[in-house]
Amino acid sequence: MPDVLNGVPLTPWTEPPGLWASLPAQVREPPRPPRMAVAAGTVVVEPDGRVWLVAPTNGYSGYRATFPKGRVEGGLSLQACALKETFEETGLWVELLCHLVDLPRSKGFARYYLARRRSGTPAAMGWESQAVLLVPPGALGELLNKDRDLTIAEALRKRLPAGWATGKVELGR
Repeated sequence: MPDVLNGVPLTPWTEPPGLWASLPAQVREPPRPPRMAVAAGTVVVEPDGRVWLVAPTNGYSGYRATFPKGRVEGGLSLQACALKETFEETGLWVELLCHLVDLPRSKGFARYYLARRRSGTPAAMGWESQAVLLVPPGALGELLNKDRDLTIAEALRKRLPAGWATGKVELGR
């Protein structure tokens, strides 16, 4: 693994995990529906257009690869949950850029944010992930095997500049 990717070091993030509840909101977002079970996650995109995915340990829930996400617990905000789950599953510390999409689930909904990597390393991924993948956007359709993830990839395609999915556009910082 390189020491630096797209100008950002791939070094362990060492902040204490107890900070999740104190994180301020980073982006504006739609209101959270009342009394619904919720989950939150991120779609982390590098400036060169590649996307970070996780391969859940032992193919949990039938996933080959997916975007990092988890249930909101312990009174965390949706944004704090998304940051926490992304760190736990990928080892990456990310910055949220904007609300990307909300998806209905059987007992609630999942909110996803578009994000970029600020630090961290996949070598620090937690036990929930068997691997962390950095893939070109054109490979998302081959690696994602759940309809909800394909819906997220489509929301990403609509949000980013034309040419992004072919790798012909570099995303700025």
